[in-house]
Amino acid sequence: MLKRTLAAAALAAAPLSLAVAPEAYAFCGFYVGKADTSLFNEASQVILARDGRRTTLSMMNDYKGELTDFALVVPVPVVLRRNDVKVIEKKTFDRLDAYSAPRLAEYFDDDPCNPRPLPAPMAGTTRGAERRRSADALGVKVEDSFSVGEYDIVILSAAESDGLETWLRRNGYRIPSGAAPALRPYILQGMKFFVARVNLREQAKTGSRFLRPLQFTFDSEKFMLPMRLGMINAQGPQDLIVYVLTRDGRVESANYRTVKLPANMTLPTYLRDGKQFTDFYKTMFDQQARREDYKAVFTEYFWDMSWCDPCAADPLSREELLAAGVTWLPAEPTAAPVPGRRPVTPGGAVPVMLTRLHLRYTPDSFPEDLAFLETKDRQNFQARYVLQHPWRGSADKCQAAAQYLTRLRQRQESEARALANLTGWDINDIRQRQSRAPVVTPR
Repeated sequence: MLKRTLAAAALAAAPLSLAVAPEAYAFCGFYVGKADTSLFNEASQVILARDGRRTTLSMMNDYKGELTDFALVVPVPVVLRRNDVKVIEKKTFDRLDAYSAPRLAEYFDDDPCNPRPLPAPMAGTTRGAERRRSADALGVKVEDSFSVGEYDIVILSAAESDGLETWLRRNGYRIPSGAAPALRPYILQGMKFFVARVNLREQAKTGSRFLRPLQFTFDSEKFMLPMRLGMINAQGPQDLIVYVLTRDGRVESANYRTVKLPANMTLPTYLRDGKQFTDFYKTMFDQQARREDYKAVFTEYFWDMSWCDPCAADPLSREELLAAGVTWLPAEPTAAPVPGRRPVTPGGAVPVMLTRLHLRYTPDSFPEDLAFLETKDRQNFQARYVLQHPWRGSADKCQAAAQYLTRLRQRQESEARALANLTGWDINDIRQRQSRAPVVTPR
C-alpha cells in the first residue's frame, strides 16, 4: 500500500556527536558506497522546490494494492487548476536520492618512510452535476476537476470534516474510518483538498504496474508539508525523506528540532563491505532517532547542486532540475565556471541548493505538520563516513614506521569505539572484525 508515512497522506481500504579525527586529508576521497532510501522499507519521499512564495511539491506513490482502492487526499492552501498539476517520472526521485545519499569514502595512509605533502582540508563552499449537488448538501464544494495522466483529480473545499469524509465515501474513495478528526484542522485553516484516484483506462496505457509521482505547484506564504493525514493508520514509527530545493540556503524545520547526523568520522575498514555499511547506517539512524524520542528532523545532506565531493552520483542536469520543480534557473548560463566544480549547465554553475531531511516519527512525536525555514547557512554538510586504510609495512623499515604503527593502533581503537557508540554494537566483536579486515590496495 501507499506508505502511511507520506506527509501528504494517501487515504486507502524520522544526539550523539562524535568527532574522531582521521589523519589529515582533503574533504574528498574515493566514493565507495552509499545508503540510499532502499534501506528504509517504510520510507516515503517528497520533493519540495521553493522560491519566494512558490512551492512545487512532488510525491512518490509506491502503492501496491488494488488500483481501485487507491485514494490520495492532500491539503493544499489554494485551489489548484489543471495547469498546476502534472505527473513526473520516478527517475527524478532516484536521481536526487543517489546524489544526496549518505556515503562512504576511503583514503589510504602514505608510506611513513616516504611521506608526501598532504593537501589542506577543503573549506565548505558558500553557495458532474450530480456530484456537485451531493457536495452542496454536505457542505463540500467541488472547486475543479480534471485528469492528469493516469489520475482523475478533484479539488475540494469543505465547511466541516464529517461532511467531507461522507462525500469521499459516497463518491467511491476508499478512505479509512475516523478520517474526519484528521481532516478538521485543515478545514479550520481554510485549506483546500487535492483528491486523486486512478483512471484504470489511462493507467493501462502507461504499460506500467506502478503509479507515477504526482507534482503540483502553488503560491503560498506557508512553507510547509501536511503530514498529519498520513498518520491515520500509522502503526509504529515511520520514515519520511524530504528533498528540498531552494535558491539560497540550507532548509530546516521551523517547528521541530533539526539535527545534523554524526558524520565525517573514521570507522573500521571492514565496513567497506556493502552489507556491513548498510547495516551500520540503518542501526546508527535508528539509534539517533530513538535518542531524540522520534521528535527530531535529521539533516542528511546540504550542498550546492552544481558539484559534489565525493560524488555518489553526478549532479542533476538542467533538465532534471526543471523536472524536479526548479523554476528559477537562468535562461542561459551566466556565471563563469568555478575551478574544481562540476557545472550543471555548460559554462556556469546553477543557483540551486539541495537539503535532504530525514525524519522518523510517530503520531504522538509529531503532533503538528512540518513547517520549514530557509536559512542563510551555506556551509556544506553530508552524512559521510570515512575508511582510512593503513599502510602495510614493517616497523623496522624506518624510525617513522614504528611511530606510525603505534599511532595506528590508537587510531583503530578510536575507530572501534566510535562505531560502538554510534550503533550500540559490542566493541569486542567490532575489534575482532577489525583484525580480520581484508587488505585493500590504493587505486
